[in-house]
Amino acid sequence: MELNKINSLVELFFKKYEEKKIQPQQSFLKWLKINKNNFLTWEKVQEDIQILSQYLKKILSSGDRCVLLSENRPEWLITDIAIMNSGGVTVPLFTTYSQKDYEYIFQDCKPTICIVSNEIQFKKIEKLISKEIRILSIENFNNSIESIETILEKNSKEKFKNLSIGYNNKIKRKDLACIIYTSGTTGSPKGVMLSHGGILSNCEGAQEILEPLIKKEIPVFLTWLPLSHSYEHTVQYVQISLGAKIYYAESLEKLLSNMSIAKPTIMTAVPRFYQNLYSKISVNFSKQKGLKKKLIESTILLGVKILNRQKLSFNEKVINFLCENLVRKKIKNQFGGKLKAFVSGGGALDQKIGEFLNSIGLPTLQGYGLTETSPVVSCNIPGKIKIETVGPPFKTNNVKIADDGEILVKGENVMLGYWNMEKETNEIIKDGWLHTGDIGELTLDGNLKITDRKKEIIVNLGGDNISPSKIENLLCLNEKIKQSFVYGDKKTYLVALIVSEIEENKKEIEIYLEKINKSLSLIEKVKKFKLIKEEFTIENGMLTPTLKLKRKKILEKYKEDLEKLY
Repeated sequence: MELNKINSLVELFFKKYEEKKIQPQQSFLKWLKINKNNFLTWEKVQEDIQILSQYLKKILSSGDRCVLLSENRPEWLITDIAIMNSGGVTVPLFTTYSQKDYEYIFQDCKPTICIVSNEIQFKKIEKLISKEIRILSIENFNNSIESIETILEKNSKEKFKNLSIGYNNKIKRKDLACIIYTSGTTGSPKGVMLSHGGILSNCEGAQEILEPLIKKEIPVFLTWLPLSHSYEHTVQYVQISLGAKIYYAESLEKLLSNMSIAKPTIMTAVPRFYQNLYSKISVNFSKQKGLKKKLIESTILLGVKILNRQKLSFNEKVINFLCENLVRKKIKNQFGGKLKAFVSGGGALDQKIGEFLNSIGLPTLQGYGLTETSPVVSCNIPGKIKIETVGPPFKTNNVKIADDGEILVKGENVMLGYWNMEKETNEIIKDGWLHTGDIGELTLDGNLKITDRKKEIIVNLGGDNISPSKIENLLCLNEKIKQSFVYGDKKTYLVALIVSEIEENKKEIEIYLEKINKSLSLIEKVKKFKLIKEEFTIENGMLTPTLKLKRKKILEKYKEDLEKLY
């Protein structure tokens, strides 16, 4: 499929459905939370989109905003496409937003329709539903609220039984597809306006990387990152373009058991997932003794050499053969046995974690992007992984480095602007170039390397620029450290908050910190730290829905404690 000739995300779905290789009864969507063996087929999903589109057309005007508040499930995708097909604009909301965020977004985008999945989600926004807003639910839980479940059941058996395939062909690539609100590490969320063409250009770049991995197989995805996040929102259209089979995970806690059921070939996640994975596997490895321990050490050592394209001696090749069959194969089987690639995005993946996962047989491709770029800018290529980089830029966008080191992006994937924020839009997009706020460089082989975050850089008393995330990632490689927060703006040295379960860990953490400090430059060394038990979570407002630190919120609570360390 030539994605550059597709006009909209709606057309992408229907054209894929019409392709001969997609059999109408081919399995498409399944939610693992529901104890049913059956999938929704391509034919069933197509029919549901058509029925819901017909219904929404009666109550929607072109460009109307439709809030979608739901956990990941098949109806999410069906509803999203139906909204666009009927001329609306989807406004996906995180189920973990604070009440303040919900209030702000409703006031900002002024939706015509609000679609919630169930009573739990409805209660979060119930007080915000005015007479001007039509409320629909996915599940049937309230007689006064019309449910999509009932609409689909009623119409599929009656007048839409022989529904002919049709879609809104008036949508153009430059038209607004969705408004995705950034999770806001500082201040209120901004409504990022993404076009159909922007997301399609991302699909084109992703398809080029992923198609060689799947060859002519039907790829299987296991989805768990919220579909309200720009990364997973775009991934669902990549899945469509590849004709994939999609499983929706039950929860983050059940992700590993869900992987053994779904047996995914490709899985996307944020760095925090890989960090937790690294910690769990490392703890298991540390318990091994004797020959097993030596075999594991050889697996990692030789795996890193292969990753860095270093030649193996004859003896090393023999040992690596054993590692492949006795260690890597066993690890792969724990993740379903068919994994071709993990794809990491939404933040910086620590180099050590990337090397470790790739070396033990879990190929991990790190990419880079932001909501404002639909969202992917670049990604590593299988077989050509440069672990210290985020891979070459997609051919569908241009990247250059400004004089001050900031990464600039131009292309169809760049957002149309911030909703109701002309001033902020003009500040970030100049002469067509999006100013990302990230500092980086392009390597000699054309890969993009991220070195700092412009806004998060600590400037110490001596005027030196320091990246706190680099140090925080190093700290969190220790299994006793759950999270960390580095502080030191306009100070003579750095200090940190360290989240750990028990006080007895303090001495062990001190020893680990001494070890880390030896690998850091003088200005990067952490001199003192405070141990805290309370984790930074979405619920307490200190993490974004994609598990990034909300530095402003953390400082509000802990600044006094941090200042006492000086």
